[in-house]
Amino acid sequence: MSTRIAITGLGAVTPFGDGARVLYDRWVAGECRIEGGEARCTDFEPLSAMSKKDVRRCDRFAQLALAAAAEAVGQAFGDEPPYEREEVGCVIGTGFGGINSIEEELDKLRESGPSRVSPLGVPRLMGNAAAAMIAMRYGLEGECYGLLGACASGSQAIGDAKRMLDLGVVDAVVAGGADAISSTYFKSAYHNMGATSKAGVSRPWDRRRDGFIPGEGAGVMVLEREEDARARNAKPIGYLIGYGASCDAHHLTAPRADAAGATRAIERALRDAGVAATDVAYVNAHGTSTQLNDRMETQALKLALGEHTRDVKVSSLKSAIGHLQGGAGAAEAIATVQALNEGFAPPTLGLEDPDDGLDLDYVAQSASPLPPRNGRGRIGISESFGFGGHNACLVLQQADG
Repeated sequence: MSTRIAITGLGAVTPFGDGARVLYDRWVAGECRIEGGEARCTDFEPLSAMSKKDVRRCDRFAQLALAAAAEAVGQAFGDEPPYEREEVGCVIGTGFGGINSIEEELDKLRESGPSRVSPLGVPRLMGNAAAAMIAMRYGLEGECYGLLGACASGSQAIGDAKRMLDLGVVDAVVAGGADAISSTYFKSAYHNMGATSKAGVSRPWDRRRDGFIPGEGAGVMVLEREEDARARNAKPIGYLIGYGASCDAHHLTAPRADAAGATRAIERALRDAGVAATDVAYVNAHGTSTQLNDRMETQALKLALGEHTRDVKVSSLKSAIGHLQGGAGAAEAIATVQALNEGFAPPTLGLEDPDDGLDLDYVAQSASPLPPRNGRGRIGISESFGFGGHNACLVLQQADG
């Protein structure tokens, strides 16, 4: 079994507002922030988290990531990391990077010519820009990179951070994911491929579901080995105890109907954590509200967890704030940790008429209590599945005490 990895900082910027606690509290209360067929971070003010200079240098996805990182790093470390700079890494996943800046600069090019294109266009569009900006802000000189795994990116980044810590490559990692959706190209392409909801509603597992809702946001965690965190008297917020991943190698957008790849990722994560299927109390599902994903994911859970699946609470954050793309897995992992700590599974909103065969406890409409902690604390999984067949699963455990 791998070394237990402590989570010592959480940060989030989502359509619910700024803050990891805001994310959980508003979701568990049953609030929905989907308006006009999308979910934007309307409360976010970039200048509250960075200078005017940094705002100019960053695409919106990186701005969101910087703000989430400020909360997580502040909670974990205070003024500065307690480790040597070269021993702290940074991995931030994204599905689209600076797509908003690409669109803006291409408009300038076509309308006004090459001389009007901003020299800041390149650093703003880079998929690694969020990780680089966070590293520069806090002087993090360990491994640092952006990770692109479509909608699985945030979970993969957190999983990679665990592997770095397991291998002893670094002493701490700032990890998460971010994406923004201002681009009309992005929204038009998704609409034309039939992936987004025409009704403007996210209702995972419901018979009437007709696609996902585009959302934007960022989630960031600070991760350390448990013994190192305790040595500096840091109190873990929760634990990342397992990670598993796989690839369908099947289709650029559609998941495998037999759910083999997703099942394998879940099984690998449980094996990495050294826990049994019967130890799982809660699943924060990918839950996109699309016909193919919702059916595939239900099948994967049944295959991976067996008969115990009937006793597990399963819910989807996307029903409340849409699909944050590369930020989804990180925000969902953050909500999972808080659900395990608080003992309540937040609800799947919009679910009124479950489709045939989609028969798990999806926590429809209102929050539901989780089982009391056992000797090792509540355990949950957060799973993400991305275009390209990328499957990722995180196994999380509530804080001690």
